[in-house]
Amino acid sequence: MLEMLEHFNQLLSFGNMAVLLLGSVAGIFFGAMPGLSPTMAVALLVPFTFYMQPATGLILLGCVYTSAVAGGAISAVLINIPGAPASIATMLDGNPMAKQGRAQEALYIAFFASLLGGLAGVLALIFLTPPLAAFAMKFGPSELFWISVFGISIIAGLSSGALLKGLFGGALGMMISTIGYSPMFGEPRFVFHDVLLSGIAIVPALIGLFAVPQVLTLVEELYIVATKADYRPRPGLIASTVAMFLRWKRTVTLGSLLGITIGIIPGAGGQVAGLITYDQVKKLSKDPCSFGKGNPEGISASETANSATVGAALIPLLTLGIPGSPTAAVLLGGLLIHGLFPGPDLFTKYADVTYTFIGGMFIAQFIMCGMGILFSRYSQAVMNIPNLIMFPAVTILAVIGTYCVQNSMDDVVIMFVLGLLMYLGQKLGFPSAPVVLGIILGPIAEENFLRGMMIAQTDVGAFSYFFTGGLNLLLIALSAISLLWGVIGDLQYRRRMKYAHPAGAAQLSST
Repeated sequence: MLEMLEHFNQLLSFGNMAVLLLGSVAGIFFGAMPGLSPTMAVALLVPFTFYMQPATGLILLGCVYTSAVAGGAISAVLINIPGAPASIATMLDGNPMAKQGRAQEALYIAFFASLLGGLAGVLALIFLTPPLAAFAMKFGPSELFWISVFGISIIAGLSSGALLKGLFGGALGMMISTIGYSPMFGEPRFVFHDVLLSGIAIVPALIGLFAVPQVLTLVEELYIVATKADYRPRPGLIASTVAMFLRWKRTVTLGSLLGITIGIIPGAGGQVAGLITYDQVKKLSKDPCSFGKGNPEGISASETANSATVGAALIPLLTLGIPGSPTAAVLLGGLLIHGLFPGPDLFTKYADVTYTFIGGMFIAQFIMCGMGILFSRYSQAVMNIPNLIMFPAVTILAVIGTYCVQNSMDDVVIMFVLGLLMYLGQKLGFPSAPVVLGIILGPIAEENFLRGMMIAQTDVGAFSYFFTGGLNLLLIALSAISLLWGVIGDLQYRRRMKYAHPAGAAQLSST
């Protein structure tokens, strides 16, 4: 911290502050656009940093990264489409709040949570870099496999009232993630059409599973004169939001800790942190049935965790050269083009650049929050756009966002096909979140299981490799507890619904 203060004057220069402001606005814009992920935002800006001073260029990439993760909450809340994979859990309660006329409140909560989680991640980057980097190195293929299993186990918690359908959706998502060439052996799998040769990338799948069903729902209601959500401006909304966070100490603490822990583990990312934290907060809540229906604490849990992963993902990057997320991997390119190599030299020989960059990340959290709250004041205008205008606008954004991932029309076709299937699935009561979770965690589980098996065959054997060791046993226990807790929660949910709504109990019994 003292080293960062020594370079504070350099951080507060006009050029760096201008970059912080413009980068935060650009990051929120990128995050709010479905398909334009934080990784893509940083990748697009890396070439421009070549003409900047190293510290200024890294500040630009860092503030765009953190703002894009937070900005994904805007489209998740307003149009029920996560702007980035990290915002999937935010959508579960954010959009119901928006439909209740509380869109501005939901976005205030999202950006305040992003501020607190982002600050926690940056403070971990400042104070805990050496020990946390060493901790990250303890996660080999077996531990990463069990991390993915733990993530998959939360499907039970995300599917209250539809447990079997949720588990089926998760299994289907994992199967979809195997389409394409095997990452280990290079063999094609389930490739029954040339469109599938490159597999199914997460962004086209994400947009298809969330955006296309939303568009088709808008088309269904195109000529229905629907009553708009009653919007009543609430004076003192900032003060009331701060008061809520003072009551949510456990949620903020849990989200920050899980976000930091998952952030430093290579390959997990903000989407896993957000979903796991959302699930854990829901399980610890006194009213778990309110989650998914507009509970603001669900937004807080998701946004705190996914923003905490931003700073945490840079810990193994700066110390070991191992990026904790895909966006951090792109940031590594930003370091290298300026002749900066991860390791001890960053904190000694290039300390002025490194600590100016970290200080910029710290200040960027406040600018991001301020700009997000400013934009949130106009959120209700989006909610009142007629469906006749909204559905073509969302469709255009979905197509552009999908095409830009790999400049491929194949991705656009995949997006529409997955979206149509998900639309039909929702009509039958299948939730979309478990399918997306399966697509995200499937490759992590598969790759690390295969790597673990290759190591085990040349050493201690598969059973000993995967089922011994403190971290393995801890993760196995957490997975079992999470799954059991989810099943118990589902049974309790059904019992409550039975007594509260006897007419709906028959529908739940069919799932």
